[in-house]
Amino acid sequence: QVQLVESGGGLVQPEGSLRLSCAASGSTLDYYAIGWFRQAPGKEREGVSCIRRGDGFIYYADSVKGRFTISRDDAKNTVYLQMNSLKPEDTAVYYCATVKNVRSIDQAMGISRLEGVFYDYWGQGTQVTVSS
Repeated sequence: QVQLVESGGGLVQPEGSLRLSCAASGSTLDYYAIGWFRQAPGKEREGVSCIRRGDGFIYYADSVKGRFTISRDDAKNTVYLQMNSLKPEDTAVYYCATVKNVRSIDQAMGISRLEGVFYDYWGQGTQVTVSS
């Protein structure tokens, strides 16, 4: 079993920065990828970024490319999301999610494209509000 706990959310002014953390515990040593997702009120969940454990592959959604940076600290079993130049439209609950066992090529591709349906374990989320 895997447990994920997000932290680091809060209220920030436009153009400000926040760093989110996703701390993993449990049977995490062989996870395939960890992704960040967000969901704003009245909107569908959106994939933000992911990082694959084996080869370090990183993917960003176009909406955050150049502003957000994902990184990991394997010693701490933690993945970070550094968010810079924040905009009001970045306001959402941010979730991290992971998957351990990849069962098909379609799933592997979906994971790397941030299709949430292919992720097995989810955290409770942390609120990010960008407002002046």
